[in-house]
Amino acid sequence: MPTRSKILLLSAYNTPSHNSWCNGLIENFPEYNWEYLQLTPRFFSWRIRGNPLSFIHTNEEKLTQDYNLIIATSMVDLATICGLFPNLARCRKIVYFHENQFAYPQPPNTPMRLEPLMVNLYSALAADKIVFNTEFNRQSFFSGVFAFLNKMPDHTPVSFIESTQEKCQVLPVPLQSITPKPQIEKIPNSIIWNHRWEYDKNPEQFFAALSLLKNRNLNFKLIIVGQQFRSTPDIFTKAKEKFAENILCWGEQTREDYKSWLAKGEFVISTAIHEFQGLAVMEAVQHGAIPIIPNRLSYPEIFPPEFLYDGDEVQIANHIEQLFAAKHKPVAPDMDRYTWDTLRGEYLQLIEK
Repeated sequence: MPTRSKILLLSAYNTPSHNSWCNGLIENFPEYNWEYLQLTPRFFSWRIRGNPLSFIHTNEEKLTQDYNLIIATSMVDLATICGLFPNLARCRKIVYFHENQFAYPQPPNTPMRLEPLMVNLYSALAADKIVFNTEFNRQSFFSGVFAFLNKMPDHTPVSFIESTQEKCQVLPVPLQSITPKPQIEKIPNSIIWNHRWEYDKNPEQFFAALSLLKNRNLNFKLIIVGQQFRSTPDIFTKAKEKFAENILCWGEQTREDYKSWLAKGEFVISTAIHEFQGLAVMEAVQHGAIPIIPNRLSYPEIFPPEFLYDGDEVQIANHIEQLFAAKHKPVAPDMDRYTWDTLRGEYLQLIEK
């Protein structure tokens, strides 16, 4: 691709992690002329289906321009946008799946929503290249697609979907490189929770495991950070009161304070029922925290087996207690292979191919 080629970068539900990835592309490839269009991560149901209309309302002039390449996140209704703008349909198109709606757990007592599934599927069909951040994401997407299509009463295009798999590639979301490595002394027996404060991160099991540790009179400290929303699970209010004497930090932090707490924490725990890559855990591990993570989802393809646990909160508590008592604690695994410095070449090949 010639120097200063124009790339249209679209993010229809621009969460902090999506925004960081988009900015990472722009910062690491300044030789290209980027046009970055994004929509705020609000009103999910409207955004996932209505984003072409929102993009037209906010950026119609930019959408009528010519580009050499389109890179869109999976929330973008790429098929509709290309149908509305023939100039974009002629471009080479890449869709990047940070997550997929086929494997995203539904909130309790809610019906299946067809629109997010169809947007994901049509965007994949419209793209020339489909990129997933993990193999787990890729496999769960196609498993979900085939299960979904089998519910169609007739005209099920299974063979068409099978050929779509040939367009796929796995390429993780890179971490920002840390240079030099933090040299902050770890707080003994400190536990980090740095996930979104939502049901799919399974905070009930996390705090249930901590309750068991507290009943065993284990001394531990808590660093409870991560993204919060106007509505959070009730368990956080109860836990803040129950573990008041254990808490070192509670609540969403500035980026710099967040990284400082990651560097201070000794362990990072996940109890997630949904995770397509696990950037929160990877960031904490990058700052030297020892991961305690479930043997499921995307974690087994990123972390060695010794950091994975099986079972419920009892097994989690037992695992933590054993680590606390160990004379020689494990060393946090190296995350350098997941940084922009390491992955830039693979992203360059993706862009230029």
